[in-house]
Amino acid sequence: MTEQTKEIGEDPSLLLVDDDEPFLRRLARAMEKRGFDVKTAETVAAGLAIAKSDPPAYAVVDLRLEDGNGLSVVEELRANRPDAKIVVLTGYGAIATAVAAVKVGATDYLSKPADANDVTAALLEQSGTLPPPPENPMSADRVRWEHIQRVFEQCDRNVSETARRLNMHRRTLQRILAKRSPR
Repeated sequence: MTEQTKEIGEDPSLLLVDDDEPFLRRLARAMEKRGFDVKTAETVAAGLAIAKSDPPAYAVVDLRLEDGNGLSVVEELRANRPDAKIVVLTGYGAIATAVAAVKVGATDYLSKPADANDVTAALLEQSGTLPPPPENPMSADRVRWEHIQRVFEQCDRNVSETARRLNMHRRTLQRILAKRSPR
């Protein structure tokens, strides 16, 4: 029994819910190597079915899935297994979504791209302790740029509507959209 397996506990069951199929397979293999008993789901419906029938001790749930919001899976897991450790993953790291995830029962929140080491650390973290700071956090310019891109896509790439929702001048938004993404 490895040191990592001891930390996992008696129930190594882990549910991974993500609609990015290559990422899901890669993460599932990596987590199995770390001693977890992995089940995967690519949709909210499949995640809810597993959460109801066989709620796992650990879960990693993507926030935005093609058929809905991953927070409904988090709520169902929390209702069926109050002691579950749940990490929410998302490509759009925003304070509002982090707060919403924690309110419905997530124990941690990670921005993509997160690797298996980040996920494992978040799942096995003892409550009350802060995780170490990220090695390579996104710059503030990059976070801003990604937020603008997300709102732009949500507005069906309509510059005027995006500018209105972001409370920004349309020409300023056009200049930002014309530039390359910051690092």
